[in-house]
Amino acid sequence: MQLRAKRVYLAADPEDGNRVLVDRLWPRGLSKEKLGDVAWVREVAPSDALRKWFGHEPAKWDGFRERYFAELAANPEGVAALRKALAPKGRNTLLFGAHDEEHNNAVALCEYLQAHRKR
Repeated sequence: MQLRAKRVYLAADPEDGNRVLVDRLWPRGLSKEKLGDVAWVREVAPSDALRKWFGHEPAKWDGFRERYFAELAANPEGVAALRKALAPKGRNTLLFGAHDEEHNNAVALCEYLQAHRKR
């Protein structure tokens, strides 16, 4: 299974494969019709407290990842729901709304899933 993260506001591409939105809030200005056939697994999004603490400040990236990974480890039901939404073969694209394409929950989530693959 291939994982990548992509900003939800960018046009869908056949290369995206299976698309899954992983933000807690629906992206502003996008209707469900416009987004198309996308699974939404908000259960794996960072908590509101963690999201507010991070504030998308790159200097807090390592601390965000550490805290977010702890939240994911304590949320096996959410992670299982995400795994169920992912295609077992081919590419999966985790969609996010943040402006920063390098420091966001979807990038961290890809890292977490790669490190915690089911064997």
